[in-house]
Amino acid sequence: MSDQVAPFTPVPITDPYDYVDLIHHHDGTVTRKKPSNYTTVSTVPDLSDPAPVLSKDIPINQSNNTWARVYIPRHALEPNSTKDLLPLILYYPGGGFVISSAATPTCYNFCSKLALQLSVVVVSIDYRVGPEHRLPAAYDDAIEALHWIKFAEDSWLRDHANLTNCFIMGCSAGGNIAYHVGLRVATEDIDNFKPLKINGLILHYPFFGGSERTESELRMADDLILPLIVSDVMWKYSLPVGANRDHEYCNPAVMDRSKLFDKIKILGWKILIATGDRDPGIDRQVGLLMAMKEKGVKVESRIVEGDYHGKDLLDTSNKSDSLLVALKNFIFSTFSE
Repeated sequence: MSDQVAPFTPVPITDPYDYVDLIHHHDGTVTRKKPSNYTTVSTVPDLSDPAPVLSKDIPINQSNNTWARVYIPRHALEPNSTKDLLPLILYYPGGGFVISSAATPTCYNFCSKLALQLSVVVVSIDYRVGPEHRLPAAYDDAIEALHWIKFAEDSWLRDHANLTNCFIMGCSAGGNIAYHVGLRVATEDIDNFKPLKINGLILHYPFFGGSERTESELRMADDLILPLIVSDVMWKYSLPVGANRDHEYCNPAVMDRSKLFDKIKILGWKILIATGDRDPGIDRQVGLLMAMKEKGVKVESRIVEGDYHGKDLLDTSNKSDSLLVALKNFIFSTFSE
């Protein structure tokens, strides 16, 4: 695992289109920037490499070009391993539904840390994004990944992942996906997902929005990580054509979630919302937290003073270790109940 990247130093964002890998033309159209602003990291697929975490890429739907990057701690594959099945984290990376990739250095390093320090199998999903594939494409891919993983013919998943101890996690737009995956699963017959058993959702800096600005959005309108000019472009090119930011995909407060939250409560899932008080979306995240609590859902929060949107991924110091401790407590206490 390599996390030797330069310290993250944010700079003011002047071109939101360039920030999300798009070129905005004079006629109002947009095209994908080539080459991309964002680099990718290759996998470490076998024991011949001394890395503490191994990884491999597996196709899911070749027609949609979706795939998964699987991470496993090296010790699980060693000949003297105890062969105990490891908890499974299904992880959706962020990117505002426009620039997501499971192969970016930040995603790679974070998922590697999850696998190593929590001793879990992590499956990070590369899903379709806008403007080429607007929502609900990402949600459809996320659900397809749940069904794919049940029957995946891969030895790491088959022999080392405990499918009955699964957690759905996502960061930023991935946190939004994790939330909507939970809602979709709650509307279906839970038997459709067996042998996969979801025990909880982890919403990490979940990305939401709305037509009316919240106090935190206005206060942090010029945030160096997720200013309003960037989030607006992300929603403009990821929501269905003609939809505004009060669409249910964007604004979690506009839909009646009472029955869905009741189902989540019955299923016994625990929800963790992990964020920072300098995330522009903190007001919407807390609003969702309170709505769940009011319906009796077992929801926990980790709101870190001074943390900005995505800091656990972008900060290369050891501060994210406190998140890993919180995740370990959440995952293992959930399964033991």
